[in-house]
Amino acid sequence: MRYWLAALSMALALSSPPVAAGGAMESAPASNTTWMTVMLAGRRIGHLRIDRVNDGKVVTTTQDLQIQINRAGRTVPMAVLTRSLETLDSQPLGFYSRSTLSSSDSIVDGQRQADGRYAITTTVAGLASQSTLAWPTGALLSDGQRQAMAAAASHPGHYALNLFDPASQDVASVDIEVLGNERVALPDGTELLNHQREVLQTPRGVQRMDLWVNARGETRKGSLEMLGHPLDMLACSEACALAPVQDIDMLRASMVDSPQGLSSTMRAGFLRYVIHVSDGDAQPLISTDEQRVTSLGHGNWLVDVGNPVAGGQPAPVPADTEPNAWVQSDAPPIRQLAAQAVIGAEDDLQKMIQLRDFVSAYIPPHSRDIGYASAMEVVQERAGDCKEHAVLLAALARAEHIPARVVTGMVYADHYADSSRVFVPHAWVQAWVHGRWQSFDAALGHFDSTHIALDSGDGDPWHFFNLANLFGQMRIAQIGTVPEQTAALTSGTVATRD
Repeated sequence: MRYWLAALSMALALSSPPVAAGGAMESAPASNTTWMTVMLAGRRIGHLRIDRVNDGKVVTTTQDLQIQINRAGRTVPMAVLTRSLETLDSQPLGFYSRSTLSSSDSIVDGQRQADGRYAITTTVAGLASQSTLAWPTGALLSDGQRQAMAAAASHPGHYALNLFDPASQDVASVDIEVLGNERVALPDGTELLNHQREVLQTPRGVQRMDLWVNARGETRKGSLEMLGHPLDMLACSEACALAPVQDIDMLRASMVDSPQGLSSTMRAGFLRYVIHVSDGDAQPLISTDEQRVTSLGHGNWLVDVGNPVAGGQPAPVPADTEPNAWVQSDAPPIRQLAAQAVIGAEDDLQKMIQLRDFVSAYIPPHSRDIGYASAMEVVQERAGDCKEHAVLLAALARAEHIPARVVTGMVYADHYADSSRVFVPHAWVQAWVHGRWQSFDAALGHFDSTHIALDSGDGDPWHFFNLANLFGQMRIAQIGTVPEQTAALTSGTVATRD
């Protein structure tokens, strides 16, 4: 899943305004290659290759990350390749990203124009879209980041940095603390490296990453926590980096245990959860028209699901009905499918019910895992899991001019992949119907009060994958019913269930 790729990408994508070096900084060779092995919970899951070429005018840095993960017995290969072009003084000239999350690639190509803006071409499932980007102030690409890290190594203390990721085109503020030089054991021997700790504040909490860099600012070791396990990148020989991967079941690692079994009667009613998050004070869950979140302090959150009312979240904005790279609601095949599916529907609620049922039937049960596909790819492949059900349903809804968002979160299962009484990562759709946001789950065919929403968005996979570390930090301490509201899931919400 792409959140491991995203985390690794972020660990390498540190940027900042240039920092004046207090001491000599070792010059980088004109070209070099760094190989790294990628380990999760002590098991090898893939490799990273970093190539840097300086032709005397332009510095080109290419990072090629390839991993394999196991989900419920299935091996899923995934990859992210990024390339940056910069002047010798770190001015950005262009960037490129290719993410392989399913059977087709997602490509972002940014080219600097004469006016300094960037022409962006985004291609998903063979469909290209165009946009422009004004370069974020102070953000640097790979070689500028390398130089800034090398310069910062001689200044113990804190620095404010910027992070630019070509794949998502996002920029985030990062606080970096230079901790000093340490001797670090790597697969091919021990090296003296500078330890730098990055703290990234996200809407869902804090992400911490430790990097050890050499005198040229090149990362030789990176470490962070993912799903409650250490994720490490270690510089080593090519043979070491390309050694066979080892199985690790990431699906089980991302599950959250339930403190009790939940009967069908409980699921159909109003449920109240007490959820503990071990790291950070940021609200880890979103409030919706079906979910209310209250802080109890000390990392504990009261979460009520059910009793839907309007006003729990903002009303639709124009983007909620517009097509994008992942929800291609303007594509003729999607418009045709939507028109066929809603024949006979009298209002938007009936349309959503029919669209949900259409998607449930369109993707066969237990179809193959295709990673994270766009709506058009789902139309072509007719395969996928909850994510593919959600992006296709959102696209069909928008094709019918119904505002729709893809929700990412988790849902309860009595039994799932050899585990019992667990909440598993999940995705579904919210649609604006009868003056409020209502949930529709095409993968399960119904929505109930065991759907816990963590984020919502436009279908871009980052909304799903950026929650990786949160699953490892969450513990459901209590689940209970509220008797007087047992039948509180009313109106459209009940109507969406089988």
